[in-house]
Amino acid sequence: MADKIKVLIVDDSAVVRQALAGILASDPGIEVYGTAQDPFIAAEYIERQVPDVIILDVEMPRMDGITFLHKIMSQHPIPVVMCSTLTEKGAETTLRALEYGAVEIIQKPKIGARKFIEESRMRICDAVKAAVLARPRKIVRAERAIAKKLAADVVLPPPPSRSMVKTTEKVIAIGASTGGTEALRELLEALPVDAGGIVIVQHMPEGFTQAFSRRLDGLCRINVREARDGDSVLRGQALIAPGNKHLLLKRSGARYYVEVKDGPLVCRHRPSVDVLFRSTAINAGKNAVGVIMTGMGDDGAKGMLEMKQAGAYTIAQDEKSCVVYGMPKEAVKLGAVEKILPLDRIAAELARF
Repeated sequence: MADKIKVLIVDDSAVVRQALAGILASDPGIEVYGTAQDPFIAAEYIERQVPDVIILDVEMPRMDGITFLHKIMSQHPIPVVMCSTLTEKGAETTLRALEYGAVEIIQKPKIGARKFIEESRMRICDAVKAAVLARPRKIVRAERAIAKKLAADVVLPPPPSRSMVKTTEKVIAIGASTGGTEALRELLEALPVDAGGIVIVQHMPEGFTQAFSRRLDGLCRINVREARDGDSVLRGQALIAPGNKHLLLKRSGARYYVEVKDGPLVCRHRPSVDVLFRSTAINAGKNAVGVIMTGMGDDGAKGMLEMKQAGAYTIAQDEKSCVVYGMPKEAVKLGAVEKILPLDRIAAELARF
C-alpha cells in the first residue's frame, strides 16, 4: 500500500473543518490524520504523530495561526498551507505567513456552485501535494483520476509561425507557483528602477494578489501592482495577474498592454503561466524574455517553448534555489530553456537583457 499524505486541519470553524476534510478525503493519496479547533489541540495531535502537512487557519481564538506557525517553524518545521478568507486583513496576514515559512495559500472553501467546489478541490489537493514536495523527503502517493487538464488553446489559439516583431520595446514575462511569492520578492527587489516592462503570473487565490502587489510595491524600486484590463506595460513597472483571472499580453502598434479575462482552468490553474507565455510569444516574439520559477506541475513549460520558438530568450530558476523544482524542470525537459540560473542571478541577467 502506497503511503498517503497525512494532513492535520486546524481551524476554529467546524463547517470549514468538515468541508476541508471532505475535499481531502476525495483524493486517495491523501489522509486526514486529524482536525483541531485550535493550535493547542493541534499540538496534542503533533505530539502523538507528526503530520506530513498542516492546513492552518489564520484567525483563531486562544492562539492565532501566525503565532502557531512561528512555533512550528522554530521547533519542528512541518510544511504548512495557510487557509484564509478573502478579507483585506486576512490577505495581508496570510502573506506575512509566507515570509515565516508557510508553503502555500488556499482560500477557505465555500459551499456553492458545483464548478466552484470542483475547482476548489483541485486547488486544495494540489496545494497539499506541493507542500510535501517542498521538503527533501518525498512520499509515494496513489494515483487518482483527475480532471482533464486543459491547454492554453481554450483561451487563445497557438502562435502563428511568425510573431509580430515590429517594435523593439522589451517585455519580461514571469511565471511562478509554490514558493514563488518570496522568490518574486527577491527577484523584483534586485531589479533597477528602469527595468523593462514586466508581466507576472503567480498562482494565488482570488483576493490575495492585490495585497501581494501592494507589499511588493513598498519593497521594490520598480512599481508593482495588480493588473487591470487594458493596463499599459511600462518600463519600471510589474503587473501581476489577479487571482482567478487569466493575464494576456497584447499589442497595439508599438504599445504593449494586458488583457485580464475569465476562462477555463488551464493546466489546472487560473491564472495560467501557459496563457501568459503564449500571448507573449504571439505579441512580443524575440523582444521578450521568459522566466519560469519555483512551482509544482508543468504550467508554463509549453508556453515557454512557444516563446523560445518565437525568438524570445528563456530562463529557468535552478533546482537548488527552488522550493519545488517542478515547473522549471518540465520546461528544461521540453528544451524550452536557454539558461538555468540560481535565483540570486536572474535579476542581473534580466538587466543585461
